[in-house]
Amino acid sequence: MVQTRFLIAAVTLVACTATASAQMLPPPARPAAPKAPSPRAASCHNGASFDRFLAEVKQQAVAAGVSQRTIAEASPYLVYDQGIVNRDRGQRVFGQLFTEFAGRMAAPYRMQNGQQHTKQYAPAFARAEKEYGVPPAVIAAFWGLESDFGANMGNLPTLKSLVSLAYDCRRSEMFVGETIAALKIIDRGDLHPDEMIGSWAGELGQTQFLPVHYVNYAVDYDGDGRRDLLRSPADVIGSTANYIANGLKWRRGEPWLEEIRVPPNLPWEKTDLTVREPRSTWAQLGVTYPDGRPLPNDNLAASVLLPMGRFGPAFLAYPNFAAYTEWNNSLIYSTTAGYLASRIAGAAPMRKPSTPVAQLPFNELKELQQLLVRAGYNVGKVDGVLGQQSRTAVKAMQIKYGLPADSWPTAELLARMRGSTAQAPQATIR
Repeated sequence: MVQTRFLIAAVTLVACTATASAQMLPPPARPAAPKAPSPRAASCHNGASFDRFLAEVKQQAVAAGVSQRTIAEASPYLVYDQGIVNRDRGQRVFGQLFTEFAGRMAAPYRMQNGQQHTKQYAPAFARAEKEYGVPPAVIAAFWGLESDFGANMGNLPTLKSLVSLAYDCRRSEMFVGETIAALKIIDRGDLHPDEMIGSWAGELGQTQFLPVHYVNYAVDYDGDGRRDLLRSPADVIGSTANYIANGLKWRRGEPWLEEIRVPPNLPWEKTDLTVREPRSTWAQLGVTYPDGRPLPNDNLAASVLLPMGRFGPAFLAYPNFAAYTEWNNSLIYSTTAGYLASRIAGAAPMRKPSTPVAQLPFNELKELQQLLVRAGYNVGKVDGVLGQQSRTAVKAMQIKYGLPADSWPTAELLARMRGSTAQAPQATIR
């Protein structure tokens, strides 16, 4: 979430595909015997063993205000598990069409469940909207996507996950901070160590907060003296609203995502989240609502978002859409979350593309990324997945070749680049 959420975007995409089970938290259990760290784990800690490293983390926690009592209570759970690190290093991102992902994750049952929850907990949602300006549908969409309203929060000991990832070298500093934040959650009485069960990446609760965000944004909305994001729907609603409003800078009273219909002659180079125009400008360019109704002739700024290029679904993304990309920087996830929120709020289902949208196979998309890198573009990781940096590089190359610059990689673009690699323009996008 915020700066850390993107680090597990790939895992969220994979985890969200699972059907949420009806079980809640498993009964408390003492941690199993730890798996030994790999030899390279100590390389970024001046060769320190895990025990020595853990002693230093505990000292940092005490310096940050955590009591010795909490350190003692948590110590049996602060054990290393190489399996957690292996999962982190082995996580796989996969390419998927937005319509496929959204069709499953924003399915009618989840929309209906979201609407049912907004009615069931109407007082808490109304309070959250009044205090934080976040509409109930926005909160409910994240609640549904992250855990199916508490049915699927993960089943791994949080402290073990956090301290294992802290000892690993890949993101040590981040997870040391998350470990200390988890100890603060215990210290202030919100959760006990054996209650801290969640995802393997250390997220907790029904909207999957990392501990730092739990500490900073969790609120006691049910008045029981604890901020319990595992069991209290009221606390979940209020805390999620607080995070969206103050952590993600939600703009009260403004929309977030609306489906539109784009004309065949739209200046495609303008279709990008980095380009904002007043709705009146988009209307003049022929953009309408899906049923043909005109857009409002006003100055509210918005971007045209084409998650699958000019032949796929089209949306107006307003400044509030940035909250979704901050929550999770996967464009498929963030667009699905915004779309699901609009459905919970009463929007019609999005139109299906009139013809199937072609998608490059994994190997060809990876080859295209390699050719873009060879031409001087920064695509991020060459992984066969269309991330934002790859989309930006694709658009730049489409403009160079005079192709419709809708950021969607096509067989034609790949063929052009294969045929003129030696003459490919040299540029650098940073």
